[in-house]
Amino acid sequence: MRTKTEIISLLTDPGIIAIVRAQQSAQVVPLFEALLAGGVRAIEITMTTPNALAAIREARDKLGERALVGVGTVLDVNTCRAAIAAGAEFVVSPICRTGLVPIAHAAGCPIMLGAYTPTEAQIAHEADADFVKLFPADNLGPAYIKALLAPLPHLRIVPTGGIDMHNVADFLKAGCAALGVGSSLVSAKILQEANWPELTRRAAALVNAVRQAKAG
Repeated sequence: MRTKTEIISLLTDPGIIAIVRAQQSAQVVPLFEALLAGGVRAIEITMTTPNALAAIREARDKLGERALVGVGTVLDVNTCRAAIAAGAEFVVSPICRTGLVPIAHAAGCPIMLGAYTPTEAQIAHEADADFVKLFPADNLGPAYIKALLAPLPHLRIVPTGGIDMHNVADFLKAGCAALGVGSSLVSAKILQEANWPELTRRAAALVNAVRQAKAG
């Protein structure tokens, strides 16, 4: 069983968290395998996935320690507890639900709380969230994050929404701790066609872009 420190390390290196909104739970394991083949290890199953808890349990059972399985779109304490019981190793909420933090930490799980404004981001930090999920980030962009971190450098920002190959370097340069990547990586078309080789190709290209950005 991984410690919270080990999980945080895996979330930030290389720093890509794939956000999975699978159309059916049967897609989860082949989807995970495709992402792993491309070098993406941290994968968040959203609670909008059909039978999400069963999907989390299956991913943990079949992939073991090879993947870092998390849960997303967590809105309440009961869902948080259920997802952790199913095997989720990290918890992500799109909102600033501070009551989730002690539940996640009691189980040794890092947690990201959602924020959009500086006040919300600071509230998440003061609630002891490990990361602040800036959501939706596509209308804010790297310049906003750079401005946010100027007076609040202690925040560990993970933007979600609109992250793709073309802007990963800009987001990382702005000071992001990691990046949440959804439809630009795991697209609806890939899921519909079960095109796992294409998913592996996209994952590998994204990992390469992130590593180049960090090296540069």
